[in-house]
Amino acid sequence: MGVTIENLVTSGIFSLDGGTWDVDNNVWIVGNNDECVIIDSPHDASAIISQVRGRQVKAILLTHAHNDHIGAALEVAEAVDAPIFLNAEDLMLWEQIYPDARPHHFLADGDVFQVAGAELRAIHTPGHSPGSTCFHLESEGTVFTGDTLFNGGPGATGRSFSDYPTILASIRNRLLTLPAETVVRTGHGESTTIGAERETLSRVP
Repeated sequence: MGVTIENLVTSGIFSLDGGTWDVDNNVWIVGNNDECVIIDSPHDASAIISQVRGRQVKAILLTHAHNDHIGAALEVAEAVDAPIFLNAEDLMLWEQIYPDARPHHFLADGDVFQVAGAELRAIHTPGHSPGSTCFHLESEGTVFTGDTLFNGGPGATGRSFSDYPTILASIRNRLLTLPAETVVRTGHGESTTIGAERETLSRVP
């Protein structure tokens, strides 16, 4: 059996810089009937654990460390006995949520994760946060972009530790170089394609 991609939407609160917002988050589960990886763990640990359906979870891969992407990570990790991976440049955000715990491993650009006979490759894309990381599943023609690239353009950069020129450079240099037909599976909202977002970004100075 080949690799499959499952989408679970969880709802909760995003909190940063003294503000709070109601948000819906995408959780992506990549694998087969026996094993999987989880991309982001927001809000609802029980829903994520249920979606795993008893499979071996090889890793919990975090696109970045805003609370609405990691809030359930420790509970899920303990329940499914899986290691958490995060880029170390987001540790200061992680520590706002988990001051007494650390991720099990730190991600680096180019790291490869094997699951169900496929490879997920980490692409460091700072801007939304310093450690923001996307995961390219080349065999399936898709990339998981967290809050770096959405249907309609770049992720937000108006809050602490974010930078608009940096996110634009990350998208243009690291993501828009992927094949146009690559499906972009985002941290919030609907999927898009690299080709569509090239068009969107072509109108951005």
